[in-house]
Amino acid sequence: MKYPFQVLYVSSYPPRECGIATFTKDLTTEMDKKFNPSLKSSVLAINDNGSSIYNYEKDVINQLNESDMEHYIDKAKEINQNQNIKLVCIQHEFGLFGGEYGDYLIPFLETLTKPVIVNFHSVLPDPDEHRKKVVRAIAKRCSNILVMIETGKKILHEQYGIEKSKIKVIPHGVPTIEKVETEIIKEELGLKDKIVLSTFGLLSRGKGVEYVIKALPDIIKKHPNFLYLVIGETHPQVRKQEGERYRLRLLRLVKKLGLINNVKFYNKYLTLQEIIKYLQATDIYINATLDPDQITSGTVAYALGAGKAIISTPSLYSKDVLSNRRGILVPFRSPKSVTDAISNLLDNTELKKEIENNAYYYGQKMVWPNVANSYLKAYKEIVEISENVGLKKLPKIRLDHLKSLTDDISIVQHSKFSVKDSSTGYTLDDTARALIVASRHNELFNDKTSIELINKYLSFIYFVQKKDGTFHNLVSYRKKFLDKKGSEDSFGRAIWATGTLIANKNVYENIRALAREIFDKAKDIELKSPRSKAFYILGLYELYKVCKEEWILDKIKNFAEDLVSLYDDQSSEDWRWFEKTITYSNGRLPEALFLAYELTKNRKYLDVAEESLKFLTEIVIKSDKLVLVGHNGWFNQDGNRAYFDQQPVDASSMVDVYLVAQKATNKKQYYHNALISFSWFLGRNLLNKPVYDEVTGGCFDGLGESYINLNQGAESTLAYLMSRLNLELYNK
Repeated sequence: MKYPFQVLYVSSYPPRECGIATFTKDLTTEMDKKFNPSLKSSVLAINDNGSSIYNYEKDVINQLNESDMEHYIDKAKEINQNQNIKLVCIQHEFGLFGGEYGDYLIPFLETLTKPVIVNFHSVLPDPDEHRKKVVRAIAKRCSNILVMIETGKKILHEQYGIEKSKIKVIPHGVPTIEKVETEIIKEELGLKDKIVLSTFGLLSRGKGVEYVIKALPDIIKKHPNFLYLVIGETHPQVRKQEGERYRLRLLRLVKKLGLINNVKFYNKYLTLQEIIKYLQATDIYINATLDPDQITSGTVAYALGAGKAIISTPSLYSKDVLSNRRGILVPFRSPKSVTDAISNLLDNTELKKEIENNAYYYGQKMVWPNVANSYLKAYKEIVEISENVGLKKLPKIRLDHLKSLTDDISIVQHSKFSVKDSSTGYTLDDTARALIVASRHNELFNDKTSIELINKYLSFIYFVQKKDGTFHNLVSYRKKFLDKKGSEDSFGRAIWATGTLIANKNVYENIRALAREIFDKAKDIELKSPRSKAFYILGLYELYKVCKEEWILDKIKNFAEDLVSLYDDQSSEDWRWFEKTITYSNGRLPEALFLAYELTKNRKYLDVAEESLKFLTEIVIKSDKLVLVGHNGWFNQDGNRAYFDQQPVDASSMVDVYLVAQKATNKKQYYHNALISFSWFLGRNLLNKPVYDEVTGGCFDGLGESYINLNQGAESTLAYLMSRLNLELYNK
């Protein structure tokens, strides 16, 4: 009997109020979102001191009493008997487990027969002999060890004697936080016109908040609208021991310094949504921890993910993640240094902006989808997991970002992060793609939103068409034409878009009639570019669905013959392609021939389509991963190939050609390749980072050698949406 693949996480877990509990909840949620049901998360929840009980969610399949050694052994035996559990992942903190330095965990590990991976949330330098002995014992009984920064790996290797090859670095996960205008969020939270400094997290003496408060009087003399928010309730363990003594001490200090209007406390355990809102409203984030050995900080990680200017004391974690001008470090217990750092940021807007951008770019590698991919990779090194895990899980179709990029004229060409940059104007290229997306969406959902978008995009195409049937491509945000004549590619896309709309029977007849008028006015224009001919075939194919006119079929044959002739002329035994260089939107060329074959049954078109697609597949699919030809040099017949700047428009063309190939041939591998290609957007790429932004519904602009281009312009978002909609239509 085959049992489900289950990973058991041993950790504290909500509703227990604990940073590691929150971390584990976020991690298991993301793992299940991406990989369940192929790989399912379950939890063995650790209860503190054996005296606490919690109303856990169904993901918690068992509970562990941290102070009862026999309980550890019993639970390990139960795990051994559970055939669903294939791997145990322990979230480790010394105070989380019973015994001296949490050494009750060792008999648990000695009893377990399942593979184990442990994530050390703290790695203390200069350990005494017993701590060193405990860590070594844990490491000996684990297949792999995870830490969150390179410094942790260095300490474990050099001071604990653990072999480097066993230690993997996976950053602390953070939610995907949209970079928005701070003032908008401030108004929502009642903080309008305030300069906001914030600290969040469970409150304890180690937070160093008093040193921040002491730094504020000189700041407020110059900026009376300055506000320091201390967000979060007192740590439950601290509250048990001393109640609210520390918070009351801070309140007395605020009153003594005359800062009642400038320091506010939000005494509550925050939801994720609240954390994100307050971070988005923050101008400067401060971490004043008094612990130099702190090697993990969820609060600093979240602030990086939000792209905030961060001031921090030099803990091990902050020294690592805030290097390279991603933040400002200040000495421990030094109010004067905090004052100077805040003043420097407020007086130097360019410096603040630079730090914010550096933080945001760095923080994106820490978002949960990226971290989940890294965990899966670590698991695959220990246990056998199918390469296809999560392949068929597709995100919900959302037009949020498409709508945010669209104004009264059309879709704006570029954006700064997720905010449209109206000054860049509009293109026929993007509007044509947008019309295809809106029409496809309407085919699926027949809703008011897609009709409104169709009207805007079609109106723009009508506006840019010239009397001779050709089109302008570039239009300013003031509706002025910026070119005398558009490109052949934009012309071909306009034909493709209007043909797609004409074939959509959900759309009102008068709208389709205008699309047909535009199409007919352009249909006799001569074209030279192979891609423009391919786009034209795609439009003709759509038109032929509803208009079985002979001239349409003749034109498809003519363009298909042109592509075949080009292929015969340019290809050779070891170069099965239409040109001497593989460039952009490559899948559209064989896609057009598959469609021509479907309508004409001319075997020659099918043969060239399959040969060229086979050649392209060998280049771009490596080990079940899409590795696109980069735009930074492309791929020449002489063998020089670029791997970066990979573009969403190319991934989209690969998804679509495989879907069309599957339909034309009924070969299952084509659909599998379509899913692999689409997974490029979701993180199955060379950087193992999602290019699709699940927060905005948009798509990042490209994949660099070590970074994602975080702008979410029209072309990239439309490329993602086109393929996502085509997959949905295919499976309808």
